Amino acid sequence: MPTTSDRIIRLQHVEVRVPDLELATAYYTEVLGLIETARDERDGAPRVFLKCWDEREHHSVILREAPTYGLDHMSFKLNEASDLDHFTTKLEAAGVPVKRFAARELGPGWGEAIRFDAPSGHLVELTHGTERIGNMLPKTNPPPRPQDLIGIAPPRLDHVFVMAEDVEAFTAFFTELLEFRLTEQILANDGHQLATFLEHSHTPHDIAVITGPNGALHHFAFWLDDWNGIREAADALAYHGVTIDVAPTRHGVTRGYTTYFFDPAGNRNELFTGGYWVDPDFEPITWTEEEMGRAIFYYHRQVNERFFTVHS
Repeated sequence: MPTTSDRIIRLQHVEVRVPDLELATAYYTEVLGLIETARDERDGAPRVFLKCWDEREHHSVILREAPTYGLDHMSFKLNEASDLDHFTTKLEAAGVPVKRFAARELGPGWGEAIRFDAPSGHLVELTHGTERIGNMLPKTNPPPRPQDLIGIAPPRLDHVFVMAEDVEAFTAFFTELLEFRLTEQILANDGHQLATFLEHSHTPHDIAVITGPNGALHHFAFWLDDWNGIREAADALAYHGVTIDVAPTRHGVTRGYTTYFFDPAGNRNELFTGGYWVDPDFEPITWTEEEMGRAIFYYHRQVNERFFTVHS
């Protein structure tokens, strides 16, 4: 039986809204280098399904055409089908309404899933059994990577970062009901949490939250293998005229290397690498309000205004 530390494996996918579906698809496939795997229409809205090259499952990013931009939902991969029952029971016992969906009911390649709302108003999904379509490499004697990749071509989706009016309530929900581990936190001078970083995959964070409007998306991030990849990606973004929010730098929180930028709709993306390994008995790291600038941008030691005010 899974333990509380391994029922959720990692972030499975995000579904985001974009007003111009074809423009967004061109950006995510030609500049970022994701791979289109399917298209459909749900509730009258066309959608495009995408994956990173080294992901074996059907999709990790879904674009949905809509008048606005932002996050529709975030989905986390479960280890066993029985974990759907485990979390349904746990959530309903805490008074959280849960909706259950059969495999493929929500779209092509989709596994069986449950959905519910976090205290911040974000729609959260847990899923098992997403269709596996492979990672573009043979299973016997594979090369390190495919030879025909396009654009930046990150190997996988890494994490999602959202905003909430009550960071404490959000954090308690994810740690107590969804069994995430707290890795780092930024505390205000009065002791309340300004930001928290939570994981299930033994990385510094699979999801993070910072003070801001309920339901808001701050960014979702893709993994690159090393710091050189971050710098080369920034060159590619600049070449294509992509709006760069934060040039390549380093975080204090997570110890990761990063660059931030915006898709054509205004959803913030990140490329991320580095960090550390998180064991089940990891003791959370605390940053104080005075050191928030160093926590978020270690070299600059200050946070630009857009980081707190721009979201989707």
